[in-house]
Amino acid sequence: MKWNTLALADVAPSPWKNGGGVTRELLAWPSPAHWVFRLSVAEVQADGPFSRFEGVQRWFAVLSGAGVRLHLGDGGVGEVATLTPASAPFCFDGALAVDCALIDGATQDFNLMLRTDRASAHLLRVVDRLDAVTAGPRTVAIWAGVSGAEIWAGQACTRLAGHSLAWQALPAGVALNVLSTDALYMEIDA
Repeated sequence: MKWNTLALADVAPSPWKNGGGVTRELLAWPSPAHWVFRLSVAEVQADGPFSRFEGVQRWFAVLSGAGVRLHLGDGGVGEVATLTPASAPFCFDGALAVDCALIDGATQDFNLMLRTDRASAHLLRVVDRLDAVTAGPRTVAIWAGVSGAEIWAGQACTRLAGHSLAWQALPAGVALNVLSTDALYMEIDA
């Protein structure tokens, strides 16, 4: 089983319009201009608002740094989510006004965005081991943090270097084992 892979270091950063950070787009399917889902890593260097995306579900996970506080809702009134590298990935409506406050300095964060009329997904943090069986034809993606990851599909093992993404379209019923201390696992139905 051959996985598509991409190292974060091989992707050029794109600066944000507001100057608060940069984003490295890892995967935009089917194309960067007309994506149904998009995976990226952002380096947040300053407090500020997130861009709004109507009709988009967003998943957000802190990879490194002390963490962030996300204030959801106009005027900072509404839910507050405090996220650290140990937190479960956080899912929210991309149309919401979201202000991000850094807890203690810059963070590196993983983002999964998908158009709700064309796709659905879930994102899980892998602490030591994750055993999964694909529920249906899905795109499976694994983000390997600093420690890297081993992806087992049957007897075949793919070793993923740290700060890298692996993805593949898989049929239903594929048994996977992901071994890592700091990976993220995604299944995307698009």
